[in-house]
Amino acid sequence: MKSYIEQLSKCILFKDINKKEIINILEKIPYQIIDYSRGQVIAIEGDDCHSLGIILKGKVEIQKIFPSGQITTINNFKEGNIFGESLVFSDRHTYPATITAIESCTIMYIEKTDIVNLSMLNSRILTNFVSVLSDRILMLNDRISNLSQDSLRKKISNFLLSEYKKQNNIVLTFPYTRKKMAELLNVPRPSLSRELTNMKNEGIIDFDKNIIKILDLDLLEYSLLK
Repeated sequence: MKSYIEQLSKCILFKDINKKEIINILEKIPYQIIDYSRGQVIAIEGDDCHSLGIILKGKVEIQKIFPSGQITTINNFKEGNIFGESLVFSDRHTYPATITAIESCTIMYIEKTDIVNLSMLNSRILTNFVSVLSDRILMLNDRISNLSQDSLRKKISNFLLSEYKKQNNIVLTFPYTRKKMAELLNVPRPSLSRELTNMKNEGIIDFDKNIIKILDLDLLEYSLLK
């Protein structure tokens, strides 16, 4: 576990807790560490979730797979991120989506009762845990807001404005491909590329690979009112 202390110190669950204290805390509870290879399924939609997962190494992708075969990417998590936090204490503790390793990764699992014990060992962990739950609710609200938009232009504008607030910069950097962005927006990739080009020609944005620059914030906001 000590070999992963740098990653654990980046985890939101242990925010503002020094490395020595993290080690002392984790020595007092049981946990499990599992390695996954690239492309390996970590959890399938409908599987029981009894543990919180902490990504110690690598990246995972959360996907909703529909009977038609359509796949919608819900989110991507990297080293230091956690998942399953909103499920372990729920009466319906089943994964609502499929989790896949998009590169070789290592995950630490902590069961429900041991999460409670962690919170009792250090009250800061409880505060951090509640903070994570609040952030997930806000993220879900953003997703619902985006999916509720009635046109592709509005979906893109809403998404970019949300990222502008998060990144606090008109130059937006995305850690994923255009294909993944299309999946997050639940739109066809060619349609997304075409509309981004239209917005570029209209002087609203500019882009290069995974970087999008907002050129006219007022026009971008106005796109939501059309």
